[in-house]
Amino acid sequence: MKKSLLTLSFGTFGLGIAEFVMMGILPNVARDFNISIPQAGHLISAYALGVCVGAPLTVLVARTLPLKKILLVLVAVYALGNLFTGFTPSYWTILFMRFVSGLPHGAFFGVGSIVAEKLADKGKSARAVALMVAGMTVANLAGVPLGTFLSNLFSWRIIFIANGVWGLLNLLAIIRWLPDLEPMPNTGLKGQFAFLKNLSPWLLIGSTALANGGIFCMYSYVTPLMTDMAGFSAADMSWIMILCGLAMVIGNIIGGRLSDKFPMHNVLSSIHAVAGLSLIAIFFFSTSPLLVLPMLIICSASLFAISSPTQLLLLRNSRGGEMMGAAFVQVAFNMGNAIGAWNGGLAIAANKGVNYTAIIGAGYLIAACSLVLFYRHWQQSNLIPNTIGNR
Repeated sequence: MKKSLLTLSFGTFGLGIAEFVMMGILPNVARDFNISIPQAGHLISAYALGVCVGAPLTVLVARTLPLKKILLVLVAVYALGNLFTGFTPSYWTILFMRFVSGLPHGAFFGVGSIVAEKLADKGKSARAVALMVAGMTVANLAGVPLGTFLSNLFSWRIIFIANGVWGLLNLLAIIRWLPDLEPMPNTGLKGQFAFLKNLSPWLLIGSTALANGGIFCMYSYVTPLMTDMAGFSAADMSWIMILCGLAMVIGNIIGGRLSDKFPMHNVLSSIHAVAGLSLIAIFFFSTSPLLVLPMLIICSASLFAISSPTQLLLLRNSRGGEMMGAAFVQVAFNMGNAIGAWNGGLAIAANKGVNYTAIIGAGYLIAACSLVLFYRHWQQSNLIPNTIGNR
């Protein structure tokens, strides 16, 4: 295993904790600042907004810099953002620092994908990107539960301080282990967005947002689904979420390996279909714990199985604007998360059962699968310009 690729995985591990740990500690944060849970929830939205702003902003500001230098700046912002979040004295300050902490997220994945592809052995590009993404899955498996435990035992602040220190250590790892890489060709500001004139990247961006949105439509309300409908206890949710985190790790590995062996669009459409069928099963068998649990695990695996093929496909359909193209994947992921959670909430607000979030999510997955199949059809018909590498 290359140390250079491990530095990227270390980075996504820290970013994964920064993004997801807030969901588990909202009550503690709300109590500390004497605010409501919905108001504390804005801290999650602030991070997501930072992701959406930071990705294109990085491309506009730093597109001509060497890739290693860009990563160093991004990790420095992430480290300082988390440190200040841990020490901040007021709600409004932490809200701003959550936005700052989110700025490097999408850009790191975008630049990191380019670096991983350059450093990968021949025929193993998808596995290299999967190794980078592995940090995020490990964060969900171990880092977030540990952070929640420490928050309950000591203080929620210790999580962000420790994550900031992790970022500083990641800086040292990048300096020592990551080789110097030339900047991407300077195609100018217009050149960075030129790939968006083609239909292919829009199909991939759309399928990414829909697939993530579909799974998060159900996943955002997984606790009431599993406790109120499937009959699990609140205490059971700890080991259930650990199983889901393990499924994310395994799904990410499987997605990377399959994408190096088979056309990536086939891998994507197959995963979308499997996830969609799992959500349909959850809807119809929501009161059966023996059926709902394995379907939830499959959905969790699917969530990260699509990461590396999606990242690489969009990267290879954005030649001349690779940094922007790769960063758009994270923007699409976060937009999908937000839209899916919102749509699931509408179903619950309309007094539908929590299992209706699954059937709505299945509709998203069907649409995502359809976009990828449409992408494949037009690629093979040569009506979309050919892309480089594995399609």
